[in-house]
Amino acid sequence: MKKQILIIDDDVSLRRVVEFTLEQAGYQVLSAGTGDEGLALFQRHRPPMVITDVQMPGISGYEVLEKIKSLEADALVLMMTAFSSVENAVEAIKMGAHDYVTKPFSRDQLVLAVAKAFEFRGLRRENRQLKSALEAQGGHEIIGKSKAMKLLMQRVEKVAASQASVLLGGESGTGKEVIARAMHRLSECAAGPFVAVNCAAIPKDLIESELFGHIKGSFTGAIKDRQGKFSLANGGTLFLDEIGELPLELQPKLLRALQEQEFEPVGGVTESVDVRVIAASNRDLEVEMEEGRFREDLYYRLAVVPLQLPPLREREGDIPLLLDFFLRKHEASSTVVIDKEVVDKLKHYAWPGNVREMENLVEQMLILRQDDCLRIDDLPARISRKSGAVNGVLNLPDEGYSLEDLEREAVVQALQKCNWNKSKAAEFLRIPRHTLLYRLEKYDIHQN
Repeated sequence: MKKQILIIDDDVSLRRVVEFTLEQAGYQVLSAGTGDEGLALFQRHRPPMVITDVQMPGISGYEVLEKIKSLEADALVLMMTAFSSVENAVEAIKMGAHDYVTKPFSRDQLVLAVAKAFEFRGLRRENRQLKSALEAQGGHEIIGKSKAMKLLMQRVEKVAASQASVLLGGESGTGKEVIARAMHRLSECAAGPFVAVNCAAIPKDLIESELFGHIKGSFTGAIKDRQGKFSLANGGTLFLDEIGELPLELQPKLLRALQEQEFEPVGGVTESVDVRVIAASNRDLEVEMEEGRFREDLYYRLAVVPLQLPPLREREGDIPLLLDFFLRKHEASSTVVIDKEVVDKLKHYAWPGNVREMENLVEQMLILRQDDCLRIDDLPARISRKSGAVNGVLNLPDEGYSLEDLEREAVVQALQKCNWNKSKAAEFLRIPRHTLLYRLEKYDIHQN
């Protein structure tokens, strides 16, 4: 589609020359002989650019500029002015005009000024889109091309389109809030707020007020009304991190809020909201249910769609990408590099703290580095002194052996040693129970 330009000038001959020049350059042109006529055309067609003379009978070019900018702040306005009125044209730029051309001007000068203006408009739009994307991500990016991450993101995209509650599982530091924010951005409520609550960080006696709000005087210290997180997230997404830390006595109230989309602030009356809830836990909530610390009905209300985040040790192919991302995040200089030996070493590290541990490690290495190349000597001793051997318990064949087969065999042997008690087998393997359950599903392991 051709870009549209509106020409406003009372000089018929000049207007026709400008119109012809711009049409020859590939633009679609509207033209008007007065400011009032031009404004009427602008309101009807909303062209992205207006070229107007400064001095005209009736309303002046300045008044046209002011009116257009009030109607469409992003509209490009070029002023045509005589050489003697350049000072006035500069003043017009302060009022919001993009640029000016002085009469007489050549056809090439006009076409160049228009092309530059449209280029500026494109760059401005791109900049806004990038800024919006960064703000929406909260400074975070989802980095990963591994099979596990591709599968996870496929599921995230499908789930985001629904209003179903989602329960994110996974070890600490795997990026559950990053995934929750991505799900919010892809959802129908993306224009609404994203409100995150860490249930483990709130004192037990304050968490009800934090979630549902309170009315002034409802308890000692309630000196004014306060909105809770449910109210603040109305029309958007509420992310409840570490949901397994929620006190048992408060769980029925959360269940009602999820089921009915309504709640009562402490000391107040019932309020209705429209909130999509995403919860997360690094605890195994099924074990918590079995041991009476988490309500079964609340679990199934939260886990309409359960998603398990893979630990970093299962994302070996993503490690170089993540290292580079955190390197650029914490060190703007492009001269700093990571030695290949370091990358290879970190590919075989267990990463008990997952992605969060990696970011902290990269930041630490940058601070303590000897020069602009991060080497093995820059790694903390707890990592650099570890070898790839597993305490000498392996006796691998010379022809090689599949790592997946090795892991599957370790899981099966651990279950056999523990009489197929999953909790004990997970403890034996030094992994969370939900990680073991993920392996059972991954390798299709069943008790015979």
